[in-house]
Amino acid sequence: GNSVIVAAIVVSCALVLSVLSGYAFGTMRFRGSTVLFYLFLLGLMIPAEATVIPLFFDLRSLGLTDTYLAIALPQIAQSVAFGTFWLRAQFRSMPESLMEAAALDGAGPVRALTGVLVPASIPALTTLTVLVFMWTWNEFLIALVMTPSGQRRTAPLGLANFQGQYTSEIALLSAGAVIVALPMVILFLFLQRHFIRGMLEGATKS
Repeated sequence: GNSVIVAAIVVSCALVLSVLSGYAFGTMRFRGSTVLFYLFLLGLMIPAEATVIPLFFDLRSLGLTDTYLAIALPQIAQSVAFGTFWLRAQFRSMPESLMEAAALDGAGPVRALTGVLVPASIPALTTLTVLVFMWTWNEFLIALVMTPSGQRRTAPLGLANFQGQYTSEIALLSAGAVIVALPMVILFLFLQRHFIRGMLEGATKS
């Protein structure tokens, strides 16, 4: 239950924020955009191990440890860094005729994004959804550090605890691992067509 809630928070927030930032960097030209984009990319370069302890003290000072937000917020930041990079390339690769047609129809920036670019980017968005869900569902370190009481234990933490109790019960451990992995398998099976298409499109983007 905790993993589902955290994954829902991270995936939904990361998608919305990545679409908005990817749209800004991919279609708009403004002063300092290149520098700002590289600042976003720092989120891809700095490992969680380097920031998790300072983050813990910051979140503890705000009274957020042992909450869903303590687990979700760092992962949202990491996911938005990748999502911005991913969707910037997606939106930059879109034909200019799409935006021109939207402008001729009187569409403003928001309507062009929601009515034209997002529907045309479903494979890329599906790929991003699957990747962010997978990363969030499997996250161990952030969930471990940010919930010292164990009240918001996610699936990987639960499996590690289960493993500690039943080290000799191979059948039980295997069953637990399958249960933890099952949601990712189901999600991929439902979205595999769009996911594979999005990955192939991403491989050809400049």
